[in-house]
Amino acid sequence: MDNEIKAWLYDILNAITEINSFFDDGTMQFLKYQKDLRTKRAVERNVEIIGEALSRILKRDETMVITNSRKIVDTRNRIIHGYDSVSDDVIWGIVLRHLPVLQAEVEKLLEE
Repeated sequence: MDNEIKAWLYDILNAITEINSFFDDGTMQFLKYQKDLRTKRAVERNVEIIGEALSRILKRDETMVITNSRKIVDTRNRIIHGYDSVSDDVIWGIVLRHLPVLQAEVEKLLEE
């Protein structure tokens, strides 16, 4: 695997780890997240990093299969270009449903 792709995969893992660290105290509750502007912005920033890394990976290696990568890249674009229409529900859904799958897939790719 290309060293740049590996670096981007590690960037994804680091961003996921950082997002998870915001909820280490067991407070993974949507209403609490929604009311905490700093956590929301930090999560959004990490989703941007994940989306950008995925975009770069897909441009470098179109054969790489990562579940929902296109949706995450699209969300990154929405955060950056349509910041005023970012939905807390969408971001929260990514955190709960997509990031655990992404983390497992990235870890597996890095083991190969």
